[in-house]
Amino acid sequence: MAVIAPLIGVFLVLRRYSLIADTLAHVSLAGIALGILLKLNPIFTAIGVTVASSLGIERLRASRRVSGESALALFLSGSLALATVLLSLGSGLNTSLLNYLFGSIVTVTQNDVYTIAILGIIVIVTLVAFYKELVYISFDEESARVSGIPVRLINTILVVLAALTISLAIPVIGVLLIAALIVIPVIAALQLRQNFARTIISAEIISLFSVLVGIFTSFYFNLSTGGTIVLIMLAIFLTILAFKKT
Repeated sequence: MAVIAPLIGVFLVLRRYSLIADTLAHVSLAGIALGILLKLNPIFTAIGVTVASSLGIERLRASRRVSGESALALFLSGSLALATVLLSLGSGLNTSLLNYLFGSIVTVTQNDVYTIAILGIIVIVTLVAFYKELVYISFDEESARVSGIPVRLINTILVVLAALTISLAIPVIGVLLIAALIVIPVIAALQLRQNFARTIISAEIISLFSVLVGIFTSFYFNLSTGGTIVLIMLAIFLTILAFKKT
């Protein structure tokens, strides 16, 4: 997940889609609530709900009937309302749900690891396959459209991959913090003002370092895994920002 998240994040940030990560994270909460209520694997229900919502967001945005920000607000507020209702029908907030909210690596099962690995590979392969198109659209969407690139299809693929990434990262980083794993390493890497390829590499290094150090630190000091990882990423971002100002 530390490898995949920045790969998705770099395209979302450059497209100014950063808020979609936060929106889909909250949408996934409804999927998790549905899984808990129906006694199904919450990861699979989160994937289904989040992917469906990502398609809905992109279709609504592409229709131009509402602005992109308004579409995100609609899905974010609606999904939170749905999650609240679903939880009220079941056992409400419990320890299992809190693990998904804030992340808990010790509760990740072997089947979760297999699911993350298989779908993670699919995400990476898809990104590689459409890498040139994604880069082109990220920098000049209108020129890409004129050149014959199916912009709408590529945008749909991007949001679906973002939905998959968010759903897969929930057990480790948590619903409330997953957007940070996608966005912060990219924002930190962009402060270094490198070319596109080096920016991706820098974001990967920051993400991997933060996740690995965060896991070990949270284990030995009995801290929240997701929160520790995010705080380390923020510390790296602030350090880079401070040095670039000097």
